[in-house]
Amino acid sequence: MIVRVPVVEKILSINDQLAEENRARIQSAGLFSINLMASPGAGKTSLIEKTLPRLKDKCRVAVIDGDIATSIDSDRAAAAGAQVSIQINTGGDCHLDANMLRGALDQTDLTQFDLLIVENVGNLVCPASFDLGVHKSILIASIPEGDDKPYKYPAMYRGVDVLVVNKIDLLPYVPFRMDYFEHGVQVLNPGVLTFPLSCRTEEGLDAWVDWLFQNAIHPTRNLELET
Repeated sequence: MIVRVPVVEKILSINDQLAEENRARIQSAGLFSINLMASPGAGKTSLIEKTLPRLKDKCRVAVIDGDIATSIDSDRAAAAGAQVSIQINTGGDCHLDANMLRGALDQTDLTQFDLLIVENVGNLVCPASFDLGVHKSILIASIPEGDDKPYKYPAMYRGVDVLVVNKIDLLPYVPFRMDYFEHGVQVLNPGVLTFPLSCRTEEGLDAWVDWLFQNAIHPTRNLELET
């Protein structure tokens, strides 16, 4: 006789419970929080590096970086101006989960910050399934990845609140059909808030930073967190 145990469902159920605890802590602290997701090399850390100097003296930012190994990304965030930068090494896991984030939240006083940026592990599959308990999930797509990613990874594009399209300075040099890409996005996530930008040339960065800043200084106690 073969007994099938719904392991995945159990793991996700436990994760959702812990995410609710994170959600309550973040809400109580009154800070705005985001989960940055992308494939490796799409520009998560570069976007953080370009964002933090623009928020200097405007709001207090904490960054939590997830990676399989090393503290390279958290070191870069600290150098760019994060008031605190915490590294989570997953030891092989291809995503952050609510329990990992809870451990990182334990390491700092959340009430001392206005904005929490969580940089997830570079992956276009697993991060979409694990609620962390933050306000907004943000996906960074990049031009060199190709225009077919919404079609290949629908779960990632369907579940995010904000889409950042990075490296638009490469559009003249890369065979990327923007209309095809946008059609795939709109089918999965109609009307999703989108920021086309380039971390290299800094085109489009102002609109992204303004959105972050307005949310960070807004009284988030009245803002519903994503479930």
